[in-house]
Amino acid sequence: MKRTILALGALVFLASCSSAPPEPAPMPPPATPTGPPAIVLPRAPEAARDQCGLKEAQAFLGKNRTELPAPVDPSRWRVACTTCPVTMDFREDRLNILFNADTGIVQQVKCG
Repeated sequence: MKRTILALGALVFLASCSSAPPEPAPMPPPATPTGPPAIVLPRAPEAARDQCGLKEAQAFLGKNRTELPAPVDPSRWRVACTTCPVTMDFREDRLNILFNADTGIVQQVKCG
């Protein structure tokens, strides 16, 4: 019985003296999450994007609304004050000319 206890004690002693297990290799940092790939839409030619004549209409900015060319084609132009209610329908070939209701000065031109 003494031999068994001595043998077990020796095993425990030897086990405690053995070298520690090797350190695990460091983990690489987690990958940075990325979103889904971007959808790239083909760009329309410059002429196709300016269907309402916005480039030429920039000349109206800062002028009085009475200086707009007449007659205005209501199917292609919408002249309204910046605080006036207008329909929310979008037509890319329509030019919106928005003026200040108090002064009559054109403040914004945009397609839609």
